[in-house]
Amino acid sequence: MGSARQLDLVPGAFDRVAWPAPLLPALPGLLDAHAGRRVCVLASGDPMFHGIGTTLVRLLGADAVRVVPHPSSVSLACARLGWALDAVDVVSLVGKPVSLLVPFLHPGRRVLVLGGSPPEVAAVAGDARLTVLEQLGGPGERVHHDLAAADPLHVLAVECGPGGYSLVPGLPDDAYEHDGQLTKREVRAVSLALLGPRPGELLWDVGAGSGSIAVEWCRTHPSCRAIAVERSPERAARITRNAQALGVPAVRVVEGASPQALDLPTPDAVFIGGGLTAPGVVERCWDALRPGGRLVANAVTVESEAVLARWHGELGGSLTRLSVSRDTRVGGFTGWRPHMPVTTWAVTKENA
Repeated sequence: MGSARQLDLVPGAFDRVAWPAPLLPALPGLLDAHAGRRVCVLASGDPMFHGIGTTLVRLLGADAVRVVPHPSSVSLACARLGWALDAVDVVSLVGKPVSLLVPFLHPGRRVLVLGGSPPEVAAVAGDARLTVLEQLGGPGERVHHDLAAADPLHVLAVECGPGGYSLVPGLPDDAYEHDGQLTKREVRAVSLALLGPRPGELLWDVGAGSGSIAVEWCRTHPSCRAIAVERSPERAARITRNAQALGVPAVRVVEGASPQALDLPTPDAVFIGGGLTAPGVVERCWDALRPGGRLVANAVTVESEAVLARWHGELGGSLTRLSVSRDTRVGGFTGWRPHMPVTTWAVTKENA
């Protein structure tokens, strides 16, 4: 089994099965149809590096699969370019949006892109220098800079230019499209620190507004996941655009009012940025949170502060009052313009 190109490279009399398209939905049935037979699956490079090997192990179990690796396209690309493999980021865009590349674009960094369209990557990468490495390890191997003439079987090398946002929470407010419903930069940084994102964890961002908490949670690690819950259709659409623009298109947006919309997968952390005074919101979030999970809620009104005070008294945790002032022009001088103070409640479920 393999692609038609791979099957044509192998001599001998075998039953040859070319991959159907799309492959993943058809693969379990295809394997079942050949159950009990010895099956050889052809793969380029290292099958366990963004390859078919990981899929087969997931479906069949490691004991049922023998993997015979070859140098991956990433190893071959670094060898051709003289790049240190341990100093390179690798991004797979196979079947994925090109915006996933955005969090990896930092001055002076080198990135290898698998499966991306060179013109689309160039549009996202700005002033980066792009090199096409095609058919690596084969007789038609070629290294060049003609993005429009790239062979479909290629790796794209990106040498980043200036620009790009930090991965540390607290992006500039103007990084977001918003209508004023935005957790401000300083408060956002504190809120994310209290939420404490860890690789692979899931966040609920309840009353998400512009989605900044969900977006920056996901930017901390590629495996972090977030669900943004927002009752306004206009704001929900805006969250999707912000997530795309800042390189985390997998942020899931749920349009609906809380707590009715909170029938969702179990979260590792919950942020409540809006809707605190709605009956049942805090209860639903707390009940859904897995043991060891963190809940952080922000309040700017007296009424929502009262809700936090009540829950703090019942569940414990910590209360923090954040006051931020930013510089502003006062005639020919500089003064301070205070923002509304924000009260933050943070609690871990183990504390209850």
